[in-house]
Amino acid sequence: MGTEPSPKIVIVDENPVRAAILEDGLREAGFSRVEHIREMQNLLARIYALDPDVIVIDLENPSRDVLEQMFQVSRAVRRPIAMFVDQSDTDSIRESVDAGVSAYIVDGLKKERMRAILDLCISRFNAFSKLQDELERTKSALEDRKIIDRAKGMLMKLKGLSEEEAYVLLRSTAMREKKKIGDIAQSIITAAELLK
Repeated sequence: MGTEPSPKIVIVDENPVRAAILEDGLREAGFSRVEHIREMQNLLARIYALDPDVIVIDLENPSRDVLEQMFQVSRAVRRPIAMFVDQSDTDSIRESVDAGVSAYIVDGLKKERMRAILDLCISRFNAFSKLQDELERTKSALEDRKIIDRAKGMLMKLKGLSEEEAYVLLRSTAMREKKKIGDIAQSIITAAELLK
């Protein structure tokens, strides 16, 4: 781990005995900053207040409602989440993974496995985050292209330009204004809507 500070880990568990086992396991694995949330009420607010790097959720036999709450947490906080459950059906596992839970461990509360599980959880989360970011970038590039195409069409019609000339005009305006070409295109579309 070198000089990196130990990640802050939050354990969410209503059962104090299990939470103690988890906490011991984490400390033995070298994680020194461990907090414990005992109450499921206002879970999101509590997690935000602690702002952990990793969340470990330990549930005995999670009901649909509890799982749904965990998935909301998972979607909202964008942090690696390891979820331990004692028993489970394949549907909850699939839903957990869809909701972004990075590691789903059934009947896996073994102290000596904590380090490996958390490392796996963090690396899976990072891979998942990278994919999500790439997806966002691709989506916004596609949006930009659509907007630029629309603005080009408007310039061609209004000013009798060829497609190439319309693009050059957009690009040179963007450079002059020190703005992104997509922003200039959006301004043209907005102006055209207003002037209709």
